[in-house]
Amino acid sequence: MKPIALAANRFPRFYRGGSAIDELRGGAHGAGGAFSPEDWVGSTTAAFGSAGDGLTRLEDGRTLREAIRSDPEGFLGPRHAEAYGDDPALLVKLLHAGERLPVHCHPDRDFARRHLGCPWGKTEAWVIVGGDGPDPVVHLGFREDMDPGRLAGLVDAQRVEALLAALNAVPVAAGDTVLVPAGMPHAIGQGVLLVELQEPTDFSVLLEWEGFAIDGRAEGHLGLGFDLALGCVDRAGWSPARLDRLRGGRGPVRPGAERLFPAEADPFFRAERLRPDQAVSLEAAFSILVVTEGSGRLETDGGSLGLGRGETVLVPFAAGPGAVRGRLEAVRCLPPDPDAGGAR
Repeated sequence: MKPIALAANRFPRFYRGGSAIDELRGGAHGAGGAFSPEDWVGSTTAAFGSAGDGLTRLEDGRTLREAIRSDPEGFLGPRHAEAYGDDPALLVKLLHAGERLPVHCHPDRDFARRHLGCPWGKTEAWVIVGGDGPDPVVHLGFREDMDPGRLAGLVDAQRVEALLAALNAVPVAAGDTVLVPAGMPHAIGQGVLLVELQEPTDFSVLLEWEGFAIDGRAEGHLGLGFDLALGCVDRAGWSPARLDRLRGGRGPVRPGAERLFPAEADPFFRAERLRPDQAVSLEAAFSILVVTEGSGRLETDGGSLGLGRGETVLVPFAAGPGAVRGRLEAVRCLPPDPDAGGAR
């Protein structure tokens, strides 16, 4: 198998954004115009309530989901296939917030199994690429423990200022990373461009919807009703010290490669920042590369491919080991580690 260069995969969403993705990818404009804030990269996940939006389609006309089902060991590797079957267990996105996203959260695996019939929740993590706002910020977790009755009241009355004030405002800059555990209420600030890794679902519970192009009362609770859906919210207080633990990586793992997220992320996904001096080695693994700066080349046993800023590449396991060379920076996105407790 050869590495696969991936075309842009964008479709309309309910919030504005995407111009920074257009610039990064060299004009690959989204079908939704100003409402194309996401590019789902190497996706086998469909948008919530849709049969096809979000699925990556290959040059031969098949969806990536169909291709992997035809050869799970070739794409994913025998160890991954034994743990997860034909599911990559990963969704990667480029996301640009043209406006501050609404405050929302995602259910964890236990909640999703019990109430949504799905083995996956939606823990996610962000690699900040940059942005076009003057003071990039994200909002993460309640500053103090939140009473369930007060939360329900804030959501029902759409008291947005009070809801936002109850969250930690965290400045971010290019190169920063943030792990966002399932359940944590959060919002991405206007102008922020990031690479997102997450569990392979599109489950979101909206705590805010006023002013957005969505009927949150009808669509913001995953069809469960807010009485049940708000049960997935982490209402615990997050101190600055506790938040800091979500923002640390683990440093170099080999020449030219840096592990980006804390060990708590390993059951959900893994990521490396590649900055080759001469070359950085890659073991055989299913992975997705997002090139954020510069240019170079990916070389594998299965073939080689030129790399440039904004390009996205799927590397199947059967492409074999390889290396990335050149003057570039890239995020290498990897599925969960089954040995870390990520297997279903």
